[in-house]
Amino acid sequence: MIAAVVTGSAAMSAEASHAFADVGNQVLLLIAQRRSSRPSDARHPFGYGRDAYFWALIASVVVFVAGAAFSLREGITELTHPVGASLFVAAYVVLGISIVFDSVSLLQSARQLRHEAHEFRRDFLDQVMLTSDPTVRAVFAEDAAAIAGDVIAIIGVAIHEQSGWTSPEGIAAVLIGLLLIGVGLQLARRNRDFLLGEQAPPPVKERVRAFIIDYPGVVSIRELLVTFVGPRQLWVLARVDIEDTLRGNEVESLARTIESGLQTESQYIRRVDIVPIGAAGAGNG
Repeated sequence: MIAAVVTGSAAMSAEASHAFADVGNQVLLLIAQRRSSRPSDARHPFGYGRDAYFWALIASVVVFVAGAAFSLREGITELTHPVGASLFVAAYVVLGISIVFDSVSLLQSARQLRHEAHEFRRDFLDQVMLTSDPTVRAVFAEDAAAIAGDVIAIIGVAIHEQSGWTSPEGIAAVLIGLLLIGVGLQLARRNRDFLLGEQAPPPVKERVRAFIIDYPGVVSIRELLVTFVGPRQLWVLARVDIEDTLRGNEVESLARTIESGLQTESQYIRRVDIVPIGAAGAGNG
């Protein structure tokens, strides 16, 4: 922000607001991590995992929109009442340093996403969109947007310096504001999906289905829901046809065995509920 004031650059001011938005976002994401890690209790038997999506949603909407509003205001003001900038070297130095730091952070979040993509056998970009961890997705998106914003600001400052025309800085500030709006809306949409109970991707559901159907005594699966209840936390609910020859205690034992087996099979499955149906299941119920 000091560099923006000293240089008088609208593009620098827009990037300064972007940086402040990132700081606010990091604070809210830290709150999301801490609150979502609380253990389950009587009021919340599935735990507090979805609290991460609530706070990440707040961060994506409030912080990014606030940063975008300031950037758009700076850009429109520069376009309608141009002031111009000076000390271009200072702007280049600050923006260059910002790119370096943002790149380091981006590589760290990208490394984590690449590891998860390999684990789940997905493409990297698919993992960015599908990951259930709102923190790592937000950090990656923020850093990518920050680097893009820095580049846009540098281009705007450079054109201003070379041509003497101040409008490129106003245009750069507007573009940074639009970039923030786009990133904020995309992050908000994904957090909303998880708050509403997003289902696990089809390959994950198919592995769960195959695990259940392989148990002796299971005839078919009438309904299978594999729902995210938090970052890397799944709830499995299955309505299962059981062989009619099984007695009530055998049906109950089979259901408990499947439930414990699934939780042992995957560290991401937080809870399993097997609901037997059919003649045996009805008799037991």
